[in-house]
Amino acid sequence: MQGESVRQRELLDVEAIAGHLLVPGSVFGFLAEHRHRLFPASMFADLFPSGRGRPSIPPEVIASVIVLQTLHGLSDREAAEAVTFDLRWKAACGLAVDTAAFHPTTLTYWRRRLAASQRPQRIFDAVREVITQSGAIAGRQRRALDSTVLDDAVARQDTVTQLVASIRRVGREVPGAQALIATHCTGHDYSRPGKPRIAWDDPAARDELVSLLVNDALALLAALDVDGIQAAGGQAAEAVAVLALVAGQDVEPAEDSDGTDGRWRIARKVAPDRMISTVDPDARHAHKTRERRQDGFKAHVVVEPDTGFDHRGGVDQGQRPRQQRRQHRDRAGHHRPHRDRSRRAGRSAGRLGLRHRRHAARAGPGQVDPAGQALAPAAGRRRRIHPG
Repeated sequence: MQGESVRQRELLDVEAIAGHLLVPGSVFGFLAEHRHRLFPASMFADLFPSGRGRPSIPPEVIASVIVLQTLHGLSDREAAEAVTFDLRWKAACGLAVDTAAFHPTTLTYWRRRLAASQRPQRIFDAVREVITQSGAIAGRQRRALDSTVLDDAVARQDTVTQLVASIRRVGREVPGAQALIATHCTGHDYSRPGKPRIAWDDPAARDELVSLLVNDALALLAALDVDGIQAAGGQAAEAVAVLALVAGQDVEPAEDSDGTDGRWRIARKVAPDRMISTVDPDARHAHKTRERRQDGFKAHVVVEPDTGFDHRGGVDQGQRPRQQRRQHRDRAGHHRPHRDRSRRAGRSAGRLGLRHRRHAARAGPGQVDPAGQALAPAAGRRRRIHPG
């Protein structure tokens, strides 16, 4: 059952004894003042429908700890130790000096319940709303902008693998497509696992295979009711869209072909927005430097340096055309970059970079920061300051 906190303060309540020592405008002071408004018991009632059993940790305590844990990039065990030994954490959670923390697995338990609920991001949505209403960052004009690459857990696929996998997927997802593949796709036996068996060190054999696979893909698309499938949506529509993409992103007409005789070859270039894997169609090539190239996504965060509040953030595809990157920055609230070279600004951005880099190993697309935005751990270039 859901536990409730006692509103009457204990004798050694940290907020009552040393609350005046909290830095005004800090996250600790913000949670100490607003946690009951942020996280009322009714907000988490759906997580404990039975009303029976041992009372849980009060929800405003757990929610405050989760916010601080995310902000500082701590593990569950480190967060529990901070609740026990850090007076700032105790003040933010409304605990007494001699109160011991809960077991670290309690955080895992709460996250599992939140993830399975209808509103898994309710904690950070509430923080964002109260920050907006309270004006916690009103009048603060500086913003620290940073980005990093989030590795994707998929293997990079070559053109042949993508074509074969996409045709097989259409056969699985689209009703009646297996019969169409058997009739129209004669360049390869798509029921046999693995890559086609050819002399891979023979360029002519490779070009011939590419031609066969591309022609099979185009023939299958021509035989399908693409408009009807796209209108219906779902997995079938996604499978057809991926097939159409891989049929053209990596190939070009053969050297002496006009593109109408069915002869193709691997293009002598990389498509600007190349899909690298049919397993995760959103993953892209990305790079932090000219030497270090990765596959995955790019994460971005905008932070108010003095309070540490994550103002805005997002995760997007790693490789994007220049115009799209400019539009994304504009949507995030950045226009003309202006470098603030003050030593204080540099130190603030550096600290933020270290904080987010510690959290990068646990972050991924879709994770949300305390301001309610997608979490974007910072790395690489850290001292770029933009006006708010």
